[in-house]
Amino acid sequence: DDDEVRVAKSAKERAVDTFNKQISSIRSAMKIRDYYAIQTEFDELAKAMVKAKKILAAGVPRPLVRLLVDLEDYIPERLADKAAFKKLSARQGRSLNRMKLTLKKHNKPYSAVMNHYRQNPDTGDDDDDGGNESDSDSSSSSSSSKSSSSSSSSSSDSDKSDAGSDSDSDEEGSEWGSGSESSSSSDEEAAGAYAELKGRARWLKKNTVVTKREKKKHDPAEKAAKIMEKKEAAITSKDHEAIVAPKSVIPEEGLTAAILNRKVKEIASQRGRRGTDPRQLLRQLEGLSRLATQFGPRVEVPILMYVVSAQFGLQRTMDDYMETSTWRSCASYLNRIADVIVDEDYRLGVETVDEADLVLGGKKNAHRMKAAATASDGAMGARDAVAAEQKLVNPHTGEPETEDDRAERLRVEKENAMSAEQKKTIPVVGSLSLHLSRLEEEYTKSLQHISHYTAEYVARLRDESGLESLLARMQTYFDREGSTAEAAALAQLRIEHLYYRHDTVARQVDRAAEFYYKFGDISLLHPACVSDEKGTDDFSVSHPAAFMGKPTLEEAEADSVDWTALMNGLCTYVYKHGTDAAKTRAIICHVFHHALHDRFLEARDLLLMSHLQENIYECGDITTMILFNRMMVTLGMSAFRQGHIMEAHQCLSEVCSGRSRELLAQGVSMGRFSEKTPEQEKAEKRRQVPYHQHINLDLLEACHLISAMLLEVPNMAAFSASGGGGGRPRSYSRAFRKYHDMYEHQVFTGPPEQTRDYVMRASRGLMKGDWKSCIDLCTKLDVWFLVPGEGAGESIKTMLASKIKLEGLRTYLFTYAAQYDSLSLSQLCGMFEMTKNEVHSVVSKMMINRELFASWDQPTETIVL
Repeated sequence: DDDEVRVAKSAKERAVDTFNKQISSIRSAMKIRDYYAIQTEFDELAKAMVKAKKILAAGVPRPLVRLLVDLEDYIPERLADKAAFKKLSARQGRSLNRMKLTLKKHNKPYSAVMNHYRQNPDTGDDDDDGGNESDSDSSSSSSSSKSSSSSSSSSSDSDKSDAGSDSDSDEEGSEWGSGSESSSSSDEEAAGAYAELKGRARWLKKNTVVTKREKKKHDPAEKAAKIMEKKEAAITSKDHEAIVAPKSVIPEEGLTAAILNRKVKEIASQRGRRGTDPRQLLRQLEGLSRLATQFGPRVEVPILMYVVSAQFGLQRTMDDYMETSTWRSCASYLNRIADVIVDEDYRLGVETVDEADLVLGGKKNAHRMKAAATASDGAMGARDAVAAEQKLVNPHTGEPETEDDRAERLRVEKENAMSAEQKKTIPVVGSLSLHLSRLEEEYTKSLQHISHYTAEYVARLRDESGLESLLARMQTYFDREGSTAEAAALAQLRIEHLYYRHDTVARQVDRAAEFYYKFGDISLLHPACVSDEKGTDDFSVSHPAAFMGKPTLEEAEADSVDWTALMNGLCTYVYKHGTDAAKTRAIICHVFHHALHDRFLEARDLLLMSHLQENIYECGDITTMILFNRMMVTLGMSAFRQGHIMEAHQCLSEVCSGRSRELLAQGVSMGRFSEKTPEQEKAEKRRQVPYHQHINLDLLEACHLISAMLLEVPNMAAFSASGGGGGRPRSYSRAFRKYHDMYEHQVFTGPPEQTRDYVMRASRGLMKGDWKSCIDLCTKLDVWFLVPGEGAGESIKTMLASKIKLEGLRTYLFTYAAQYDSLSLSQLCGMFEMTKNEVHSVVSKMMINRELFASWDQPTETIVL
């Protein structure tokens, strides 16, 4: 209606109205004891509270808190009345029982507010939140309160009696900020402002002076300086703490291996307890590991295993990742362990430690220290009291000894009684292979979280070659010890970090990493030593840094590595000793590596012999399916580079038809109608492939659409030439048909901008017989420069030119064959710039496949139609 007035309400006002309506309905149902209605209305209220969680974050309104408290008292009271409960219907009883469980789960986030209300049920300190959230309500209700202000004094007694009779609704309405309290307060403020004015002057407009609050100007330089000072102070304190950590944990004087082991076990027993700082425990363990170097590998390596375990324990949630500095420190500790067990021919044993023994040991030490402290009040000292209580005597000398002395003596005697082979065995707590797997997982997680636009991401990639070399050393150790399962797991991790790299890229990356480990960051080198000119020994003329010339790697290890043989060896090892899941992933990575280096036939044969495409959907692992999609896409692009257009289209069509970004785990779809839960979104983000392993989607789309164009355009021409007979046309690519129809139905088509526009424009030219413009549009795409390998882009352009000429000839014959009685071979060669053998081969294949009904006239070199 035209007379209807529409009121625009904010989100807060709409939430307030919804809460008022639900609260009123619930209280009405409580009065008549309709438990089904209570449950239904409370479910609606819970949904409204979830929608308004941002509004409730600023403060929960008091009427809502009062309702939750009343329901929490009301439901148990009704359940306690067993006689009345038995008389309820089945639906009412189920609703009452369900409300008990629903309230227990729903009220947990609001327990603090509810406890505050129970302690102060009559105070109005929560009214401020309600008033702030419903300012418009108070302003809208002020007009009604003003209109009734003249009669409020005469009817105050009746108002009080009404409030007493229906206290619930009145209290709720007032505490939402829309009741009589807010309106009366606004009337009092207005009366105070105009109390001195009388008569006509009371209603005249007055000029009000508005004073603006001046904002303090913050100097960005000062703010940045303060932040830097805080960071430097934090770094200084951490460095100081790391330096003094060994001294604060244990004194160095009189230190023995037994004391060190006891202290390590005490610190390890504190991990995971409430109130302990894991970083402080880690710094203490690192300090003890530095002290353990003087006692040899048998003492040092177990402590290093505790340190590595403590470093992995810093990540509390699944989405947390290890900091770069911590990761490199952890890798250095594992490299130290590798030096011991690989270079020095030690082996790791298994040391079983019962957590109950650690706890009881800690309690025993605490009880002993308490007894010593009690005894120290007398004439005897604490140390003498402990010695007297234990009565430890050295059996060799007969002199009294402490527990630490006894433990050290027993350790030395045990080592002396060992054979040479037993001394080479170091018992440790934890699994070394699991630590290595966790190290690789943390590296991948850091690449997923670090922005690939920053220099930090590029610097992080340097650690990959070091990680691969560490995994190779540990694989050698496990293979030597006969632990083929662990060795196969590490071999699979190495494959995961090698399969996606082209040989040319791998050499450059490994050379850069080797240069960094040998000379450091090139940006930090002195400018004199970076120049190509070598200095002289006369330092008055040239800088001393230029004497040795520019630092170079004469013969890097990366130059002598045969990556194909390395991948074959690793995959073969996994095929023999790995699990079924590892074998599946190894086959996929092997096919990927073959396809990346244009070995299409080897990759295709390996894929078909493994029957992987038939069993991949039964593996149940989403990450393996993503890896399979990446392999199929790479195989298709390899076939495209080799000129196998049909095979390329078959490999690319399934992934490229729709959500290629999601299927390749190179992005998360954030659509408007996405029905994913927060847990599903987090799981999808955890499956994302690091940026440097991404497959360029523009290159992928170009290969898919061009291969579809070369198949579909002659097919469409043949169908139109046959007059549309024989039913529906055979379609090779529905996606290409859809894009082509959309492009043809556009009223205005501007110059091509995206890859799809270039291919659609080229297909239009190819259908008209303009194969030169088609070649020009397809070959001038910038994506061909992204193909790795020397001269790969030029070879693709040459292949495209020959394929487009061939398909252009077929399209021309399909379209215009009905207009001719005969065609000259030399004329066709001139039109399409092809040799006679090529044209003869194309036309003969069309005749054999009954696509062209014609015959050759060999003497005149003509095609008789």
